[in-house]
Amino acid sequence: MVAGRVIRFDGTRGYGFIAPDHGGEDVFLHVNDMLIPESYVRSGVAVEFEIEEGDRGPKASSVRLATNADGTPVTPPAAPATAGRQSAHDDALCDVLRHDEYTGDVTEVLLQAEPSLTGSQIIAVRSGLLQFAKKHGWVEG
Repeated sequence: MVAGRVIRFDGTRGYGFIAPDHGGEDVFLHVNDMLIPESYVRSGVAVEFEIEEGDRGPKASSVRLATNADGTPVTPPAAPATAGRQSAHDDALCDVLRHDEYTGDVTEVLLQAEPSLTGSQIIAVRSGLLQFAKKHGWVEG
């Protein structure tokens, strides 16, 4: 078994990716290869899995929650989202953007919201937002 963390999972499409703890290439994760309920899978959840060679590279199989020595999950499952309310983990369903895509989009939003911002103000705000986005796994790197 290999240990790792889910870096993203799209429940609508039924797939995502796991970053192995030992490093190396991210591993493809498909809903059909999970031994746990799909609702448990979100960005950051610790899992254990087997690695198989798929058509396009490494593929996870027999995916389950990683557990501590006492059998409790390393990352507890999230509570189900209440109908009509967003879950704190809905960000797990978003696509991860490239650095240049994110900064370009943020620049456009800032200019539309406040056209009088100076270039240095935009760069300062964008830098802070970029660090926040990286921390949450919304931007690569």
